[in-house]
Amino acid sequence: MKVVGLVSGGKDSCYAMMKCIEYGHEIVALANLMPLDDSVDELDSFMYQTVGHQIVIAYPKCTGLPLFRRRIRGSSRHQNLSYRITQGDEVEDLHILLAEVKRQIPSVTAVCSGAIASDYQRLRVESICTRLGLVSLAYLWKQDQSLLLQDMITNGIIAIFVKVAAMGLDPAKHLGKELAFMEPQLHRLKELYGCNVCGEGGEYETLTLDCPLFKIARIVLDDFQVILHSSDPIAPPGVLHPVSFHLENKTVSTSISCCNGTGDAWLDGTYSVNEVQGDYVPKHEKKCKSQDLTSSYDVVPELKLQISRTRRHEAFSIGCGIDNSCKTSKGLQEDLVGALKKIESQLINDGLGWLNVLYIHLYVADMNEFALANETYVSFITEEKCSLGVPSRSTIELPLMQVSLGRAYVEVLVANDQSKRVLHVQSISCWAPSCIGPYSQATLHKEVLYMAGQLGLDPPTMKLCGGGPTAETEQALENSEAVAESFNCSIASSAILFVIYCSASTTCSERSEIQGKHEAFLEQRRSLESDHVSEFVKPIVLYVLSPNLPKSALVEIKPVLYVPEDNSNEIECDKQDMSILMIPNYWDFDISLSHDSCSQKYVVHGKICAVTLSIDRELAAKICSESLDTEQGPLIAKCFGTEKHLKRIARLCIYLLDKTLLENGFTWEDIMNLRFYFPTSLCVPAGTLFHIFTGAFNEFAKMSKRIGVMNNKEPIFNLIPVLGSGRSAASMDDLMTCELFASKH
Repeated sequence: MKVVGLVSGGKDSCYAMMKCIEYGHEIVALANLMPLDDSVDELDSFMYQTVGHQIVIAYPKCTGLPLFRRRIRGSSRHQNLSYRITQGDEVEDLHILLAEVKRQIPSVTAVCSGAIASDYQRLRVESICTRLGLVSLAYLWKQDQSLLLQDMITNGIIAIFVKVAAMGLDPAKHLGKELAFMEPQLHRLKELYGCNVCGEGGEYETLTLDCPLFKIARIVLDDFQVILHSSDPIAPPGVLHPVSFHLENKTVSTSISCCNGTGDAWLDGTYSVNEVQGDYVPKHEKKCKSQDLTSSYDVVPELKLQISRTRRHEAFSIGCGIDNSCKTSKGLQEDLVGALKKIESQLINDGLGWLNVLYIHLYVADMNEFALANETYVSFITEEKCSLGVPSRSTIELPLMQVSLGRAYVEVLVANDQSKRVLHVQSISCWAPSCIGPYSQATLHKEVLYMAGQLGLDPPTMKLCGGGPTAETEQALENSEAVAESFNCSIASSAILFVIYCSASTTCSERSEIQGKHEAFLEQRRSLESDHVSEFVKPIVLYVLSPNLPKSALVEIKPVLYVPEDNSNEIECDKQDMSILMIPNYWDFDISLSHDSCSQKYVVHGKICAVTLSIDRELAAKICSESLDTEQGPLIAKCFGTEKHLKRIARLCIYLLDKTLLENGFTWEDIMNLRFYFPTSLCVPAGTLFHIFTGAFNEFAKMSKRIGVMNNKEPIFNLIPVLGSGRSAASMDDLMTCELFASKH
């Protein structure tokens, strides 16, 4: 990509541009914001470093790149973390500046910044990039600051201290000193006071005088003044004011001088400095092509929709797809619009909106239509509608058409409060894959972290890593771990559940390798954490075979994590004494059969109950044989697609789920989501299974009185067609797999 580099003069912005070049991008211009008054060194800005701005005018001569500059007219008016367009805010100066760069250099597609740890600054740059249709590049984001500092010095960043404001830093001693000279002192201050060695806490600021980007000339500071902001005896803040400097040409022995830092005497036309004036606001900002879809479909086409909803009030799930048994689907966009419109109306009826949605599962019948699905999706779910943060999301292809479910199916997890915390990083970085658009990396709500589906993408390039399925698995897990660390947790010690989607293009042996890589990765991480984690609880792992995944990936991993607010370890699997519990057995299942062997559980006492059931052919044969004559049983039980057998399997699932809920002190009203995965090899339409499970639940409701009779239009479960599923990647041959998540929060 062709990139404009945001430069403050500091080490970070220069090194970020060097990383851009390393990853194959081309820097074509520089952009800088400076005070209205040249004599002012530092503004009271939440966004911009301006100390040393008098020397930035020399950067075009050093680099051979054009420099666009704008004087900062705004102030920090909108100080909330997530930025909203605010007239007179200093962020709008950046908007005007970059809009002019884009106007003069239309080939520019990305903006590079030196953001390391400040969400405040990163989010504002991302906001401007979204408005202008540019990509944000932040290759220093979330990098280890000690390693980053060392890399900057090793790779030739020559920068001096131009501001100090921390205990242990003295303006008289340290201003003007080079970064390499100060490195040992910075590490000592980190050990003594916890200072950020890269200055991310405002401890210091730098001015780059030379680096590999400066191919033509280097800057030599001839004279400067030290200006103290206060006489604080502990941590006196001070800045360096440049008085004079000159350039030393790197190829010719001549040099060019400049006095008072203005540069007016030597603007000889061999380089370009463009000062962007006025308050011009571009009228033509990038907008979603499908921005009018919502209004275009005010009247939803006559589609037969299948809707589901859990009964829980605080947080619940809604699922919606097309009942295509009558072949009413005309295409993905119409099906997806119908589903999203229906969910939107359900939310509105509850006095809620898209801002209350925590997570979205987007299922499509053909991944080749992903671009169209995404275009339709972003016409409904936007950052403007989600002031609390956009939902996290996973997208996979499912064999929807084979079971008469149309071309799109959507599940949403909704909370009726506004306590969610969202991580949405749109910048491309070395940290984790970016989410460019209205979907986020992870959402934390009531101690549960719902992470977006992670592919094996190399974060800085956003391309699938080479090496096959095991390499993709490892990268996807690394990406998941990076996201988890942002919430001060780990996928090794905090995971409740992993749903691992495998592409149908993988072989059975490759899927076994995927499972082995997953287990080995977690074991390795646990060994690193063993010093401060007393006990690890085994997470639930569910494997699902999908026809295709985004970007034709071979693996997609979707973790769900428990992140306790008090950092206590309350995870238990068998809290109660099962021997004293009387579990009702309404359908007279043979309790001597080892039904429990098919379940995986993760229970946090009084908070969370997660369980999966894997009903394989062997267990199904035993269960179905219980209701048949001895002579007929073994023969008939080989075919499980009959309605009689499926009813028996549905009842078994309900019985085992009820058993798990009762044993752990949960009720059916605590359920947040409930899914039944079924293979297309059953050759049963979703509509048929829908009636079978609804009937079984209604039988249970009448017998147990612990759950209400279900309205046929809104069951509490979702039916998910798959090519295969199970607790083992090597044998995803379950006849039915159940996934339940309940919470008492």
